[in-house]
Amino acid sequence: MSATNGTNGNTNGLQERREQRQNESKASFYQPKYADFLSRTSNFSIIESTLREGEQFANAFFDTETKITIAKMLDEFGVEYIEVTSPAASEQSKADCEAICKLGLKAKILTHTRCHMDDARIAVETGVDGLDVVIGTSSFLREFSHGKNMEYITKQATEVINFIKSKGLEVRFSSEDSFRSDLVDLLNLYRHVDKLGVNRVGIADTVGCANPRQVYELVRTLRSVVSCDIECHFHNDTGCAIANAYAALEAGATHIDTSVLGIGERNGITPLGGLAARMYVADADYVKGKYNLGMLREIENYVAEAVQIQVPFNNYITGYCAFTHKAGIHAKAILNNPATYEILKPEDFGMTRYVSIGHRLTGWNAVKNRVQQLGLKMTDDDVKQVTAQIKELADIRPLGLEEVDVLLRKFHAKLNPESPFPSSLEMDESAE
Repeated sequence: MSATNGTNGNTNGLQERREQRQNESKASFYQPKYADFLSRTSNFSIIESTLREGEQFANAFFDTETKITIAKMLDEFGVEYIEVTSPAASEQSKADCEAICKLGLKAKILTHTRCHMDDARIAVETGVDGLDVVIGTSSFLREFSHGKNMEYITKQATEVINFIKSKGLEVRFSSEDSFRSDLVDLLNLYRHVDKLGVNRVGIADTVGCANPRQVYELVRTLRSVVSCDIECHFHNDTGCAIANAYAALEAGATHIDTSVLGIGERNGITPLGGLAARMYVADADYVKGKYNLGMLREIENYVAEAVQIQVPFNNYITGYCAFTHKAGIHAKAILNNPATYEILKPEDFGMTRYVSIGHRLTGWNAVKNRVQQLGLKMTDDDVKQVTAQIKELADIRPLGLEEVDVLLRKFHAKLNPESPFPSSLEMDESAE
């Protein structure tokens, strides 16, 4: 008996030391070896744009009640800013903007407008905390959209920014299609508006063409030119929106635009859940302390229903496969230590993991875990035998968890005729 206790004690001590080493070395695993002194990965703000960018999603139509519900949920989640559609877009957009401003949320309410005095005059009267003004700066947009040159853009920006500041509101000035704009033109314009006293300048990858290296270089360069905050808006046409957002923060950006499930124009922008997952890995304590991560699933389900889509099976954090483990080798390791195959802790997001066992790839360790959950007594050899039966049946078709449980109970009953579970077995048989 004492030898057994000593072995358990050594094992427990070994496990404690292993976990301690993992915690101490986590930064070296998941963060750069040498921290960038400009990095804001542990000090950033989210500008949540589901009620602006998200309205540009193909299926989106948010009535006032839906907008208010989304705004309240985002506020409970803890985003710092909520961006809404320009009140100049329509009379209803203006009324909705005013209604959201009257909710008394903790988050600041911003509206997104053209860099035009007509829009600015309407927006400042709605009760918003600030305006996000934007104008196209690439040769494509200057030629085929508004048709203005850089001299006109600079003059227009000056007038609009000074007007907004005179009303005591926050102002962000952003170029549109930043990564296809001339760098010299861009930096001169940002330097100019920074001197005017904007709260933030914005970089927008409007067509989703940028990669993380380009993002890092542009933000790092801009950081040396302006003293104000830097906001970034990344479209996901080429699948880089989350990586680009992270690269921007590493380079010194301070604010990232998101939308729930990434909905927006075309393929949308950086998803709120995806950014939360990425930043959790960078600094879990910071993210958990700042945002109500358990709200994420509820928000995503609500928005998905509102725009008539399903939450993707492989969605970050909340997809039904996000914490599902199937392969036998994976299952054994995950049962011993979840960190072996999980970079995110499901419980921190109000989620649970699931080890799938009703398939041909299952392993006996995973089956043993289910046997223990059901309170059945089997030796390892017994578990290996019943695992072989599961695999044989699963070669024909996958088994549901209830079917596996029936099989386990029947196997157990044969091993133990005096089983304390006859009623459960009878219920399962009668249900077949």
